[in-house]
Amino acid sequence: MWRSIASKSSLTRNFGRKLFSLQNPRSQVIHKPLNSSPFSSHISSTQHFHHQNHRFLSHSSSISEFETENHDATSSEELELENGEGFDDTHVASSSKNYELTHEFDENAENNDAQIVGFSSNDQELKGVVNEGISVIDVEKLENVLSLLQSSVDGSLESNLDNIDLRLSEEFVVRVLKTPLIPGDHLIWFCKWVSSRNDFEVTTLVLNELARAICNDPALKRKDVYALWDMTKEIGEKESGLLNAEILNQLLSAFSKLGKGKAAFEVFGKFEELGCVPNVDTYYFTIEALCKRSFYDWATLVCQKMLDAKMLPESEKVGEIISLYCKGHRSKEAHVVYLAAKENNRYPPQKAVNFLVSCLSKVDETVNLAQEMLVDFSGEVRKHAINPFSWVIRGLCRKKDIEGAKKLFNEMIVEGPPPGNGVFNVIINSLSKAGDLEEAKDMLKLMESRGLKPDVYSYSVIISGYSKGGLMEEACKVLSMAKKEHPKLCPATFHTLIRGYCNLRDFDNALKLLSEMKDYGVEANVDEYNKLIQSLCLKALDWKKAEKLLEEMKEKNLHLPGITRGLINAVKELEQEAIGSEEAQSKTVVD
Repeated sequence: MWRSIASKSSLTRNFGRKLFSLQNPRSQVIHKPLNSSPFSSHISSTQHFHHQNHRFLSHSSSISEFETENHDATSSEELELENGEGFDDTHVASSSKNYELTHEFDENAENNDAQIVGFSSNDQELKGVVNEGISVIDVEKLENVLSLLQSSVDGSLESNLDNIDLRLSEEFVVRVLKTPLIPGDHLIWFCKWVSSRNDFEVTTLVLNELARAICNDPALKRKDVYALWDMTKEIGEKESGLLNAEILNQLLSAFSKLGKGKAAFEVFGKFEELGCVPNVDTYYFTIEALCKRSFYDWATLVCQKMLDAKMLPESEKVGEIISLYCKGHRSKEAHVVYLAAKENNRYPPQKAVNFLVSCLSKVDETVNLAQEMLVDFSGEVRKHAINPFSWVIRGLCRKKDIEGAKKLFNEMIVEGPPPGNGVFNVIINSLSKAGDLEEAKDMLKLMESRGLKPDVYSYSVIISGYSKGGLMEEACKVLSMAKKEHPKLCPATFHTLIRGYCNLRDFDNALKLLSEMKDYGVEANVDEYNKLIQSLCLKALDWKKAEKLLEEMKEKNLHLPGITRGLINAVKELEQEAIGSEEAQSKTVVD
């Protein structure tokens, strides 16, 4: 008997201490089995009702007074029980005795506010603490709900849930939403059922957890996200203040992952109507979703709003926006974002900057913007920026701004990054096309002075420039320079020379070059033969040499185009007709 009394007093006092120690109670979920001590318990998943704070203080006072009144009743046996000593099954109260203990506590507690319920002797599990402002999660019913939602439902989900006879609380619903392996459509059905109940009101926390569960699911499903959006709109339009930017941002992120740009744009457009204020993530996810589907005009509208609101995301995400625009050939818009990021000290990753320079350099209209960006390259970044500088020089040369290209080239010589063969070749090619062949040759010498070896392309470009100008002697000098540096030349080197000789009707030198190609590891291709045969037929009317070249081609298994073959026959027939006409005229004169 004394053991039973001591057990009741100890249990009462222990709960009083635990409840008093909680500063701002909202709910308690107690479901950890008892271990070494018969009365040990663990209180977890504590959340707070702000409007209950002052009420709980009065409850705590009652519990403290109750504890004081019963302090003298503590015996040595009771202390043993609290320390886990002398414990046996007789000390665990039965269900009826638990009710007596609850009733006794209830009578001593002030305003009937505190109750102890559900202390099971079978599994030694404390199921819940109920207080006005402290809600219960029934573990057994929670498991039933989870089992129902995680399995295929036979019949109506709503009717199955009704049969469980749940006492709903925010904590209970959140626990369900945080449980993994529940299909998204079942979670949405569950929340719709919950919102239809008269004894429960959907909260922002519930909607946030539902959005997180649906939108962060690794197996993201389009129908679930659209169903969530429909439900969110319906709730937001009926009751203001429930939705926030975090909930809508999760929807934007999910639509972006699914590649649903229009849906994301619709969510963005509903922010003001649903009483939410866009933040940094709002703009980023919307722009990302729109650019993925090539809705760049809409993306630009959102981007402009982002810049006007001065809500640039972090540097990495700024780089992503720039890259998305560049992929859609919207380098101008990307450059606007770059300038805003620079102004706000959100300098994007160098990879994104290089990508932007490359895209700007490909369009004549924006090359100068790319050139201006190079000013921001300094220190180690500039040392390794050979490609961005090369792209800009190539763009300047393409738009025939040779002076601008040379100026930037000279800056590279002085300040770095040191130009390589590629940059030299771009300048040499531009100078050659512009007719500045002597300056182009000077570039070859500059390359050698900087420890670079001009490649075959460098020589071929200058040879082509001289050949097009009919300066075959100068072209041959450059060819001699190339032969000394490179034992193997390329077909283009000889092709330009052969074409140059053909234009001057110097077919002997053209045929000589054709035969020399083998000595430098170059096999004549169809282009060389075709050009030379056409020139022989049309300009020299020498079908015999043309026919000889045709035989060479057959030996090399090269096939001459039919038009050129017909040209040989046509010239041959014309010559025979001319000979026949001359013979006829001679015969007439003799007669």
